[in-house]
Amino acid sequence: MARMQISRGMKIAEAKKYVADKLGVSISEIHDAVAMRETREDLRIGTLQSLPGHPKGIEAKYNIARLLDIELNSLRTSKVRMG
Repeated sequence: MARMQISRGMKIAEAKKYVADKLGVSISEIHDAVAMRETREDLRIGTLQSLPGHPKGIEAKYNIARLLDIELNSLRTSKVRMG
């Protein structure tokens, strides 16, 4: 939500709704650790604890950026390095 507030000038309520809509969850589910873990696994956007066979690091960031329609500096930098 913080990224949406900073990069798009959204208020917290607007940012929560945007992220919830993009993730396909309710706003209350965003605050539910169990529900979000399942959502993160299903959408392949990484989890707090790395799981075998699930994305982590740059792959998880790429999936997040694609899903939320945002640009992440770390991805832009890695594209420059990779050519």
